[in-house]
Amino acid sequence: MSLLTDLQWRYATKKMNGRRIPQEKLDYILEAARMAPSSSGLQQYKIIVVSDPKLLEKIKGFAYNQSQITDCSHLLIFAAWDEYTDERISKVFNYMMDERQLPHETMDSYKSVIMELFATEGKEWEAHHASKQSYISFALAIAAAAEQRVDATPIEGFLPEQLDILLKLKDTGYRSTVLLPLGYRDEENDWLVEMKKVRTPKEVFITEMTIEDAVETGLEAMSQSLDGLMQK
Repeated sequence: MSLLTDLQWRYATKKMNGRRIPQEKLDYILEAARMAPSSSGLQQYKIIVVSDPKLLEKIKGFAYNQSQITDCSHLLIFAAWDEYTDERISKVFNYMMDERQLPHETMDSYKSVIMELFATEGKEWEAHHASKQSYISFALAIAAAAEQRVDATPIEGFLPEQLDILLKLKDTGYRSTVLLPLGYRDEENDWLVEMKKVRTPKEVFITEMTIEDAVETGLEAMSQSLDGLMQK
């Protein structure tokens, strides 16, 4: 039950006090984020860590001047691929096979299938798909921070295109997706610190369904198995 206790403790901190996070706690949070699952195991995102006050001040100007940006200890910037390419996917799969001591061609059939699928959706869809994967890592970072009793504030309110220019992300094929300031709450000046945590009631949030609740679509199920392709 400790995870639920940690999540009950955390909240979206509105005011931080500037106190530094011990390096071991930061490393723990980053490692939890690194260990997150991702579609096809591609880890199509990365984390940029910023603690330089001058750079944080610049970033704050692209984040609607939210004080957590400059009052935090470290700012985590999640950035995802702007598109899927054969080169990118091959690099990940080849590294994976090297680590598992398997031939590179082990993943060729699977890679061809997902590349064909992605190609039909277009580059904007690909960027959006990669962005969604970064949020899984983002969520685990939040949970790990709560476990370490480090405050974290999810921030989507920023100007990604301007931030990407500032950080030279466009030259690397990444787009910023979401920000996560890490630090410690300013208990005397944060209006939210004593507020009751409110979430949607369980009976509304959770719905159990059976086959009787589903709609008969008449659509045929897929006959192709991705698992079978991965085993070739």
